[in-house]
Amino acid sequence: MNLLDISSWWQSLVMFEKIFWVFALLFSFLFVIQLVMAFAGGDGDLAAGDADDYIGHDDGIGYQFFTIKNLIAFFTVFGWTGIACIKGGMSKGLTIGIALLAGSIMVVMMAFLFRSMSRLKQSGTLQMKNAIGLVAETYLFIPAGREGFGKIHIKVQGSLHELQAITDDTEKIPTGKLVKVVGIVNDSVLLVTSNLS
Repeated sequence: MNLLDISSWWQSLVMFEKIFWVFALLFSFLFVIQLVMAFAGGDGDLAAGDADDYIGHDDGIGYQFFTIKNLIAFFTVFGWTGIACIKGGMSKGLTIGIALLAGSIMVVMMAFLFRSMSRLKQSGTLQMKNAIGLVAETYLFIPAGREGFGKIHIKVQGSLHELQAITDDTEKIPTGKLVKVVGIVNDSVLLVTSNLS
């Protein structure tokens, strides 16, 4: 197909169909660029001010609907769906309605996908409450009756930690003994016991 064929094809289209072709081609091109940049490690955002860059590492804000990525996805699906409806002989109103619905469904699917992916993300911050009920090993002996601090080695959230511990036991807990975490004293001290039952 040469340029003359493309020009004559374009001239044969009515304005309504041309609009959908512009949306489909322009946003498909942007989608491909975004995809290539994502695989190349550039995250695929085409504007420096995209909110995704600023909130991507902030767990306090959920998935954002109004982003460059969603705009590109919406109009890509909108354009191609509109063309398919026109080729199917549907009316202008029905074509616009179905194209808007298809674009919206795409954005909702992306929201569901990103929300599901964000649930898989694990924070590296140690949550002390996750240690309760776990078994640990004494690293430095723990004095009896909360008379001083000892240290334990404990695996929490998939990694080994060395944490301070105290006990309510009447006898000190020697180094190398297994203990069970029964409570949290504060953000850096665990309450343990040598009674594993």
